[in-house]
Amino acid sequence: MFFFCPEEEKTLFMGNFCRKPVAHVSSTSFFGTTKSQRKTKQNSSSPKQTALKTSASNVDKPISNKLKIFSFNDLKEATKNFRQENLIGEGGFGFVYKGWIDEITYAPTRPGTGIVVAIKKLKPEGFQGHREWLAEVNYLSQLHHENLVKLIGYCSDGKHRLLVYEFMQKGSLENHLFRKGVQPIPWITRISIAVAVARGLTFLHTLDANVIYRDLKASNVLLDSDFNAKLSDFGLARDGPTGDNTHVSTRVIGTHGYAAPEYVATGHLTPRSDVYSFGVVLLELLTGRRVVEDERPGFSEETLVDWARPFLSDSRRILRIMDTRLGGQYSKKGAQAAAALALQCLNTDPKYRPTMVNVLAALEALHSSNSFPRTPKSGNDNHSIKHSSHSNKSATNCNKQ
Repeated sequence: MFFFCPEEEKTLFMGNFCRKPVAHVSSTSFFGTTKSQRKTKQNSSSPKQTALKTSASNVDKPISNKLKIFSFNDLKEATKNFRQENLIGEGGFGFVYKGWIDEITYAPTRPGTGIVVAIKKLKPEGFQGHREWLAEVNYLSQLHHENLVKLIGYCSDGKHRLLVYEFMQKGSLENHLFRKGVQPIPWITRISIAVAVARGLTFLHTLDANVIYRDLKASNVLLDSDFNAKLSDFGLARDGPTGDNTHVSTRVIGTHGYAAPEYVATGHLTPRSDVYSFGVVLLELLTGRRVVEDERPGFSEETLVDWARPFLSDSRRILRIMDTRLGGQYSKKGAQAAAALALQCLNTDPKYRPTMVNVLAALEALHSSNSFPRTPKSGNDNHSIKHSSHSNKSATNCNKQ
Protein backbone atom coordinates (compact mmCIF):
# COMPACT_ATOMS: atom_id res chain seq x y z
CA MET A 1 0.00 0.00 0.00
CA PHE A 2 1.16 3.54 -0.76
CA PHE A 3 0.67 6.83 1.03
CA PHE A 4 0.96 10.40 -0.16
CA CYS A 5 3.75 12.53 1.23
CA PRO A 6 2.62 16.16 1.69
CA GLU A 7 4.15 19.51 0.87
CA GLU A 8 7.84 19.75 0.05
CA GLU A 9 8.49 16.01 -0.31
CA LYS A 10 5.96 14.89 -2.88
CA THR A 11 6.97 11.27 -3.13
CA LEU A 12 5.08 8.02 -2.70
CA PHE A 13 6.29 5.69 0.02
CA MET A 14 5.59 2.00 0.47
CA GLY A 15 4.19 1.01 3.86
CA ASN A 16 5.27 -1.45 6.53
CA PHE A 17 8.61 -3.07 5.80
CA CYS A 18 9.20 -6.45 7.44
CA ARG A 19 12.58 -7.10 8.91
CA LYS A 20 14.24 -9.65 11.11
CA PRO A 21 15.67 -8.22 14.36
CA VAL A 22 18.71 -6.07 13.73
CA ALA A 23 21.29 -6.69 16.39
CA HIS A 24 23.32 -3.51 16.20
CA VAL A 25 22.00 -0.99 13.70
CA SER A 26 18.29 -0.85 13.11
CA SER A 27 16.63 -0.07 9.83
CA THR A 28 13.54 1.86 9.00
CA SER A 29 9.92 0.83 8.68
CA PHE A 30 7.57 3.07 6.71
CA PHE A 31 3.86 3.51 7.21
CA GLY A 32 1.02 5.78 6.26
CA THR A 33 -2.23 6.66 7.92
CA THR A 34 -3.59 3.82 10.00
CA LYS A 35 -6.66 3.18 12.05
CA SER A 36 -5.25 4.39 15.31
CA GLN A 37 -4.67 7.72 14.75
CA ARG A 38 15.50 26.17 28.73
CA LYS A 39 18.31 24.82 27.25
CA THR A 40 19.59 21.89 29.31
CA LYS A 41 23.14 21.16 30.30
CA GLN A 42 24.85 19.35 27.45
CA ASN A 43 26.01 15.83 28.27
CA SER A 44 28.13 15.84 25.14
CA SER A 45 31.75 14.90 24.87
CA SER A 46 32.25 17.81 22.47
CA PRO A 47 31.23 21.49 22.40
CA LYS A 48 27.63 22.44 21.76
CA GLN A 49 26.62 21.30 18.31
CA THR A 50 24.30 22.75 15.69
CA ALA A 51 22.66 20.28 13.34
CA LEU A 52 23.32 20.50 9.62
CA LYS A 53 20.21 21.17 7.59
CA THR A 54 19.08 18.04 5.78
CA SER A 55 15.74 19.09 4.38
CA ALA A 56 14.67 18.12 0.88
CA SER A 57 16.13 21.30 -0.59
CA ASN A 58 19.68 20.67 0.56
CA VAL A 59 19.94 16.96 1.30
CA ASP A 60 22.42 16.59 -1.56
CA LYS A 61 24.96 19.06 -0.18
CA PRO A 62 28.52 17.79 0.34
CA ILE A 63 29.06 15.21 3.07
CA SER A 64 30.88 16.20 6.24
CA ASN A 65 34.64 15.65 6.27
CA LYS A 66 34.69 14.89 10.01
CA LEU A 67 34.36 11.13 9.47
CA LYS A 68 36.68 8.42 8.21
CA ILE A 69 36.12 7.73 4.51
CA PHE A 70 36.39 4.02 3.79
CA SER A 71 36.83 2.42 0.40
CA PHE A 72 34.50 -0.40 -0.53
CA ASN A 73 37.49 -2.76 -0.67
CA ASP A 74 38.42 -1.76 2.91
CA LEU A 75 35.01 -2.81 4.16
CA LYS A 76 34.98 -5.97 2.07
CA GLU A 77 38.21 -6.95 3.78
CA ALA A 78 36.96 -5.91 7.24
CA THR A 79 33.92 -8.19 6.86
CA LYS A 80 35.70 -10.94 4.96
CA ASN A 81 33.80 -10.11 1.79
CA PHE A 82 30.55 -9.63 3.70
CA ARG A 83 30.63 -13.26 4.71
CA GLN A 84 27.30 -14.71 5.84
CA GLU A 85 28.70 -15.68 9.24
CA ASN A 86 29.39 -12.00 9.91
CA LEU A 87 25.81 -10.93 9.12
CA ILE A 88 24.24 -9.61 12.32
CA GLY A 89 21.06 -7.97 11.05
CA GLU A 90 18.87 -7.07 8.11
CA GLY A 91 16.28 -4.38 7.54
CA GLY A 92 14.62 -2.05 5.08
CA PHE A 93 17.87 -0.12 4.64
CA GLY A 94 20.04 -3.15 3.99
CA PHE A 95 22.31 -5.58 5.80
CA VAL A 96 24.45 -5.13 8.90
CA TYR A 97 27.75 -6.99 9.27
CA LYS A 98 30.33 -7.37 11.97
CA GLY A 99 33.76 -6.17 10.90
CA TRP A 100 37.23 -5.53 12.34
CA ILE A 101 39.40 -2.44 11.89
CA ASP A 102 42.58 -1.08 13.45
CA GLU A 103 41.83 1.14 16.44
CA ILE A 104 44.24 3.87 15.34
CA THR A 105 44.36 3.81 11.53
CA TYR A 106 40.91 2.26 10.91
CA ALA A 107 42.52 -0.03 8.35
CA PRO A 108 40.84 -3.44 8.00
CA THR A 109 42.28 -6.17 10.22
CA ARG A 110 41.87 -9.90 10.79
CA PRO A 111 38.86 -11.11 12.81
CA GLY A 112 39.67 -10.96 16.49
CA THR A 113 42.22 -8.16 16.13
CA GLY A 114 41.74 -4.40 16.35
CA ILE A 115 38.24 -3.24 17.25
CA VAL A 116 34.85 -4.64 16.29
CA VAL A 117 32.54 -2.39 14.28
CA ALA A 118 29.04 -2.68 12.82
CA ILE A 119 28.91 -2.03 9.06
CA LYS A 120 25.56 -1.20 7.49
CA LYS A 121 25.39 -1.81 3.74
CA LEU A 122 22.66 -0.16 1.67
CA LYS A 123 20.69 -2.46 -0.60
CA PRO A 124 21.10 -1.21 -4.19
CA GLU A 125 17.33 -1.50 -4.62
CA GLY A 126 16.64 0.07 -1.21
CA PHE A 127 13.66 2.41 -1.25
CA GLN A 128 14.67 6.03 -0.60
CA GLY A 129 17.87 4.63 0.92
CA HIS A 130 20.33 7.27 -0.26
CA ARG A 131 18.38 10.11 1.37
CA GLU A 132 18.33 8.29 4.70
CA TRP A 133 21.99 7.31 4.38
CA LEU A 134 23.00 10.91 3.71
CA ALA A 135 20.84 12.29 6.54
CA GLU A 136 22.47 9.87 8.98
CA VAL A 137 25.97 10.83 7.86
CA ASN A 138 25.21 14.54 8.13
CA TYR A 139 23.59 14.35 11.57
CA LEU A 140 25.94 11.91 13.26
CA SER A 141 29.04 13.65 11.91
CA GLN A 142 28.07 16.69 14.00
CA LEU A 143 26.05 15.36 16.94
CA HIS A 144 28.17 13.77 19.65
CA HIS A 145 26.66 12.58 22.91
CA GLU A 146 27.08 9.61 25.20
CA ASN A 147 23.54 8.46 24.40
CA LEU A 148 23.85 8.65 20.61
CA VAL A 149 25.55 5.81 18.76
CA LYS A 150 28.96 6.81 17.38
CA LEU A 151 29.34 6.90 13.60
CA ILE A 152 32.98 6.17 12.75
CA GLY A 153 32.86 6.65 9.00
CA TYR A 154 31.18 5.94 5.71
CA CYS A 155 31.75 4.61 2.21
CA SER A 156 30.47 6.33 -0.92
CA ASP A 157 32.32 4.36 -3.54
CA GLY A 158 30.57 4.25 -6.90
CA LYS A 159 27.13 2.73 -6.31
CA HIS A 160 28.09 1.48 -2.84
CA ARG A 161 26.75 3.24 0.27
CA LEU A 162 27.85 1.96 3.69
CA LEU A 163 28.06 3.25 7.25
CA VAL A 164 30.52 2.16 9.96
CA TYR A 165 29.44 2.39 13.61
CA GLU A 166 30.74 1.48 17.00
CA PHE A 167 29.72 -2.04 17.92
CA MET A 168 27.04 -2.34 20.60
CA GLN A 169 27.59 -5.68 22.29
CA LYS A 170 24.11 -6.28 23.70
CA GLY A 171 22.26 -5.40 20.52
CA SER A 172 18.84 -3.77 20.55
CA LEU A 173 16.38 -3.19 23.36
CA GLU A 174 13.79 -4.92 21.18
CA ASN A 175 15.70 -8.19 21.30
CA HIS A 176 16.04 -8.11 25.09
CA LEU A 177 12.42 -7.23 25.75
CA PHE A 178 10.66 -9.53 23.29
CA ARG A 179 12.83 -12.43 22.13
CA LYS A 180 12.28 -15.80 23.75
CA GLY A 181 15.12 -17.29 25.72
CA VAL A 182 16.67 -13.92 26.62
CA GLN A 183 17.26 -13.12 30.29
CA PRO A 184 14.68 -10.53 31.46
CA ILE A 185 16.01 -7.01 32.00
CA PRO A 186 15.84 -6.13 35.74
CA TRP A 187 13.63 -3.25 36.85
CA ILE A 188 16.45 -0.91 37.82
CA THR A 189 18.13 -1.51 34.45
CA ARG A 190 14.89 -0.70 32.63
CA ILE A 191 14.69 2.64 34.42
CA SER A 192 18.36 3.30 33.60
CA ILE A 193 17.62 2.61 29.92
CA ALA A 194 14.64 4.98 30.01
CA VAL A 195 16.84 7.69 31.55
CA ALA A 196 19.52 7.21 28.87
CA VAL A 197 16.99 7.41 26.03
CA ALA A 198 15.48 10.54 27.60
CA ARG A 199 18.94 12.12 27.83
CA GLY A 200 19.58 11.45 24.16
CA LEU A 201 16.27 12.98 23.11
CA THR A 202 16.70 15.95 25.46
CA PHE A 203 20.09 16.65 23.88
CA LEU A 204 18.54 16.65 20.40
CA HIS A 205 15.59 18.83 21.41
CA THR A 206 17.71 21.48 23.16
CA LEU A 207 20.25 22.12 20.42
CA ASP A 208 20.29 25.63 18.92
CA ALA A 209 18.80 24.04 15.81
CA ASN A 210 16.64 21.43 17.53
CA VAL A 211 16.46 18.00 15.96
CA ILE A 212 13.39 15.74 15.92
CA TYR A 213 14.45 12.10 15.97
CA ARG A 214 11.17 10.86 14.43
CA ASP A 215 11.81 7.12 14.66
CA LEU A 216 12.15 6.22 18.32
CA LYS A 217 11.35 2.53 18.87
CA ALA A 218 12.78 -0.39 20.80
CA SER A 219 14.80 -1.65 17.81
CA ASN A 220 16.55 1.74 17.48
CA VAL A 221 17.73 1.73 21.11
CA LEU A 222 21.07 -0.07 21.22
CA LEU A 223 22.79 -1.42 24.35
CA ASP A 224 26.47 -1.78 25.14
CA SER A 225 28.00 -4.50 27.32
CA ASP A 226 26.80 -2.70 30.48
CA PHE A 227 23.29 -2.05 29.12
CA ASN A 228 24.02 1.64 28.57
CA ALA A 229 21.52 2.79 25.94
CA LYS A 230 22.18 4.84 22.80
CA LEU A 231 19.92 6.08 20.01
CA SER A 232 20.75 4.76 16.56
CA ASP A 233 19.46 5.18 13.00
CA PHE A 234 19.12 8.89 12.20
CA GLY A 235 17.90 8.38 8.67
CA LEU A 236 14.49 9.88 9.47
CA ALA A 237 15.68 12.72 11.72
CA ARG A 238 14.54 16.23 10.81
CA ASP A 239 15.39 19.74 11.90
CA GLY A 240 12.65 21.05 14.16
CA PRO A 241 10.55 24.19 13.71
CA THR A 242 12.32 27.55 13.94
CA GLY A 243 11.22 31.11 14.57
CA ASP A 244 7.46 31.52 14.76
CA ASN A 245 6.80 28.13 13.19
CA THR A 246 4.97 25.68 15.41
CA HIS A 247 5.70 22.55 13.41
CA VAL A 248 7.46 21.06 10.41
CA SER A 249 5.23 19.75 7.63
CA THR A 250 6.70 16.59 6.20
CA ARG A 251 5.87 13.18 4.82
CA VAL A 252 4.43 10.71 7.28
CA ILE A 253 6.99 7.96 7.80
CA GLY A 254 8.10 5.97 10.79
CA THR A 255 6.85 2.82 12.49
CA HIS A 256 3.21 1.95 13.15
CA GLY A 257 2.27 2.22 16.82
CA TYR A 258 5.12 4.50 17.85
CA ALA A 259 4.16 7.67 15.95
CA ALA A 260 2.10 10.45 17.50
CA PRO A 261 -1.52 10.48 16.29
CA GLU A 262 -1.47 14.13 15.21
CA TYR A 263 1.62 13.49 13.07
CA VAL A 264 0.00 10.48 11.42
CA ALA A 265 -3.16 12.50 10.73
CA THR A 266 -1.62 15.76 9.49
CA GLY A 267 2.10 15.35 8.79
CA HIS A 268 2.76 18.11 11.36
CA LEU A 269 5.97 17.17 13.17
CA THR A 270 7.12 18.70 16.47
CA PRO A 271 9.45 17.69 19.32
CA ARG A 272 6.31 16.54 21.18
CA SER A 273 6.00 13.85 18.50
CA ASP A 274 9.17 12.32 19.93
CA VAL A 275 7.70 12.61 23.43
CA TYR A 276 4.77 10.43 22.37
CA SER A 277 7.14 7.83 20.92
CA PHE A 278 9.11 7.89 24.16
CA GLY A 279 5.91 7.17 26.05
CA VAL A 280 5.39 4.08 23.89
CA VAL A 281 8.93 2.81 24.58
CA LEU A 282 8.49 3.47 28.30
CA LEU A 283 5.26 1.46 28.17
CA GLU A 284 7.12 -1.40 26.47
CA LEU A 285 9.71 -1.32 29.26
CA LEU A 286 6.95 -1.55 31.87
CA THR A 287 4.87 -4.27 30.24
CA GLY A 288 7.41 -6.28 28.24
CA ARG A 289 4.87 -6.30 25.37
CA ARG A 290 5.24 -5.24 21.77
CA VAL A 291 3.60 -2.08 20.47
CA VAL A 292 1.58 -4.20 18.01
CA GLU A 293 1.09 -7.95 18.22
CA ASP A 294 0.94 -8.68 14.52
CA GLU A 295 0.19 -6.74 11.34
CA ARG A 296 -0.92 -9.73 9.31
CA PRO A 297 -4.55 -9.90 8.13
CA GLY A 298 -6.87 -11.36 10.72
CA PHE A 299 -5.01 -10.03 13.75
CA SER A 300 -6.33 -7.29 16.00
CA GLU A 301 -5.31 -3.73 15.07
CA GLU A 302 -5.35 -2.68 18.72
CA THR A 303 -2.01 -1.19 19.77
CA LEU A 304 -0.27 -1.53 23.12
CA VAL A 305 -1.24 2.06 23.91
CA ASP A 306 -4.95 1.37 23.26
CA TRP A 307 -4.84 -1.73 25.43
CA ALA A 308 -2.88 -0.23 28.33
CA ARG A 309 -4.46 3.22 28.58
CA PRO A 310 -7.34 2.21 30.92
CA PHE A 311 -4.84 0.69 33.34
CA LEU A 312 -2.42 3.64 33.17
CA SER A 313 -5.16 6.01 34.28
CA ASP A 314 -5.84 4.01 37.47
CA SER A 315 -2.81 3.66 39.74
CA ARG A 316 -4.45 0.78 41.59
CA ARG A 317 -4.48 -1.30 38.40
CA ILE A 318 -0.94 -0.61 37.16
CA LEU A 319 0.47 -3.85 38.53
CA ARG A 320 -1.91 -5.83 36.35
CA ILE A 321 -0.02 -4.85 33.19
CA MET A 322 3.55 -5.05 34.51
CA ASP A 323 5.91 -7.51 32.82
CA THR A 324 5.35 -10.86 34.57
CA ARG A 325 8.98 -11.80 33.83
CA LEU A 326 10.03 -9.30 36.48
CA GLY A 327 8.59 -11.72 39.02
CA GLY A 328 7.28 -8.86 41.11
CA GLN A 329 10.81 -7.60 41.70
CA TYR A 330 10.15 -3.90 41.25
CA SER A 331 9.09 -0.87 43.21
CA LYS A 332 5.32 -0.51 43.34
CA LYS A 333 5.58 3.26 43.76
CA GLY A 334 8.23 3.41 41.07
CA ALA A 335 6.04 1.48 38.64
CA GLN A 336 3.11 3.79 39.37
CA ALA A 337 5.29 6.89 38.85
CA ALA A 338 6.70 5.55 35.57
CA ALA A 339 3.21 4.61 34.36
CA ALA A 340 1.88 8.06 35.22
CA LEU A 341 4.73 9.63 33.26
CA ALA A 342 4.03 7.34 30.29
CA LEU A 343 0.38 8.40 30.34
CA GLN A 344 1.39 12.08 30.21
CA CYS A 345 3.69 11.41 27.26
CA LEU A 346 0.89 9.56 25.45
CA ASN A 347 -1.66 12.37 25.72
CA THR A 348 -3.53 12.63 22.43
CA ASP A 349 -3.17 16.42 22.58
CA PRO A 350 0.51 17.33 22.12
CA LYS A 351 0.06 20.59 24.06
CA TYR A 352 -0.46 18.57 27.22
CA ARG A 353 2.57 16.32 26.82
CA PRO A 354 5.62 17.24 28.90
CA THR A 355 8.84 18.35 27.23
CA MET A 356 11.72 15.90 27.18
CA VAL A 357 13.50 18.18 29.67
CA ASN A 358 10.68 17.56 32.14
CA VAL A 359 10.47 13.86 31.29
CA LEU A 360 14.19 13.48 31.97
CA ALA A 361 13.92 15.34 35.28
CA ALA A 362 11.09 13.03 36.42
CA LEU A 363 12.98 9.89 35.44
CA GLU A 364 16.22 11.03 37.05
CA ALA A 365 14.33 11.73 40.27
CA LEU A 366 12.85 8.23 40.14
CA HIS A 367 16.22 6.67 39.37
CA SER A 368 18.10 8.61 42.05
CA SER A 369 15.76 7.39 44.78
CA ASN A 370 18.14 4.39 44.89
CA SER A 371 15.90 2.48 47.28
CA PHE A 372 13.90 0.65 44.61
CA PRO A 373 11.81 -1.22 47.20
CA ARG A 374 10.58 -4.52 45.87
CA THR A 375 7.17 -6.05 46.04
CA PRO A 376 7.27 -9.65 47.30
CA LYS A 377 7.25 -12.45 44.80
CA SER A 378 3.84 -13.91 44.26
CA GLY A 379 2.09 -16.28 41.91
CA ASN A 380 2.91 -15.54 38.29
CA ASP A 381 -0.48 -14.13 37.41
CA ASN A 382 -1.58 -12.40 40.63
CA HIS A 383 -0.71 -9.00 39.19
CA SER A 384 -1.02 -9.77 35.51
CA ILE A 385 -3.73 -9.70 32.92
CA LYS A 386 -3.87 -11.62 29.70
CA HIS A 387 -5.20 -10.06 26.54
CA SER A 388 -5.80 -11.66 23.19
CA SER A 389 -4.23 -8.78 21.30
CA HIS A 390 -1.10 -8.54 23.42
CA SER A 391 0.29 -11.90 24.37
CA ASN A 392 3.96 -12.12 25.27
CA LYS A 393 4.85 -14.13 22.21
CA SER A 394 7.07 -12.47 19.64
CA ALA A 395 4.30 -12.34 17.09
CA THR A 396 5.51 -9.39 15.08
CA ASN A 397 8.67 -11.00 13.81
CA CYS A 398 8.62 -11.25 10.04
CA ASN A 399 9.42 -14.46 8.24
CA LYS A 400 13.14 -15.07 8.01
CA GLN A 401 14.50 -14.19 4.66
